[in-house]
Order: sequence, then structure tokens, then C-alpha cells
Amino acid sequence: MILVRQEIGDVLRDLRLQRGRTLRQVAGRASVALGYLSEVERGQKEASSEILAAVAEALDVPISSIMREVGDRISVIEGLHAIPDVVPDDLASLDDEFVRPELSLR
Repeated sequence: MILVRQEIGDVLRDLRLQRGRTLRQVAGRASVALGYLSEVERGQKEASSEILAAVAEALDVPISSIMREVGDRISVIEGLHAIPDVVPDDLASLDDEFVRPELSLR
């Protein structure tokens, strides 16, 4: 059985470590109890959307990136292929002023 909270915790831990930050640093910046954040990272506690948003901000990562990574990891576990994060050739040649990333994700 897939536990979404476990995947979320794994992604948060991986991002924190990639950025070279300690649990204490992220917890302080996110105004989250250190022990609670530790439990979230270990998949023992569910994080509310408010906590996820605060931790994402503390890590300087858009929450959409976190959720996309969680979805990709779950797809792999389910045996599905993750959707490649690639811009099609016909869109890659467009000028940046015409491509709005916040609209292309919908």
C-alpha cells in the first residue's frame, strides 16, 4: 500500500538535504515544531496544506514542485511511467514573452 505521507516526507527530506539545511533550520524558518517536522519527514505524521506551504517556502521551493515530485514517485511505485518534464519542440522555439509558465501547467 502506498502511503502518500511517506512519499511527501521523503521528498521534503531529500529537498532539505539537497539544500544543505538542517531540520532545525527549516523548522525555525517555517515556524513548525522541530519534532513535528521530523515526524512528517519520516512519514509518521500527515502535514496540513498550511504546514506544507510553510516548509516549501522555507526550502525556497514551489509547493507545486514538491507535489509533482510526490506524484512522479507514486507513479513509479504503481508501475506507471512518469510524465517527462520536457517542453515539446514546437513550444520550445516560442519567445519567452509569449509563454507563461503559470498558464502552461494547466
